[in-house]
Amino acid sequence: MKADSAVITELNAALKGQLTVINQTFLHARMAKNWGLEELNEHEYKASIKAMKMADDLIERILFLEALPGMQALNRLQIGENIPEVFAGDMSVHMEVRQQLVGAIDVCEKAQDYVSRDMLTEVLEETEEQIDWIETQQWLIDNSGLQNYLAARMED
Repeated sequence: MKADSAVITELNAALKGQLTVINQTFLHARMAKNWGLEELNEHEYKASIKAMKMADDLIERILFLEALPGMQALNRLQIGENIPEVFAGDMSVHMEVRQQLVGAIDVCEKAQDYVSRDMLTEVLEETEEQIDWIETQQWLIDNSGLQNYLAARMED
């Protein structure tokens, strides 16, 4: 089934965003593990797996629409060197992904590609959940202090 070229462009842009999220959150997970922050490691690792599953769905959709998935490109990774930077980088990447997805959903709607629209809506919902989680972590750091935040997340 051939698709509108604008839809393919947006699906590939969404794929690029998910590939970026996979790489960034996986690295942040392993950094957190190295720092002894097992709770953060678990969350970031699971986020990278969710992004991988969403990327897989996007790849399958692009192939179904008789196009080639763009696997070579990533957005710029924003790797933190400490926990506040990790959250700031993750927030920035997720906000970029969110912005792209909102536009992509509109393109799919106008092209009457409701399957792609619904898929991208699911990715958007997951992205917004991640943004909410990051905002909560940043609030906890701001209100309890970084040292208390870290102490509460250290492995026993």
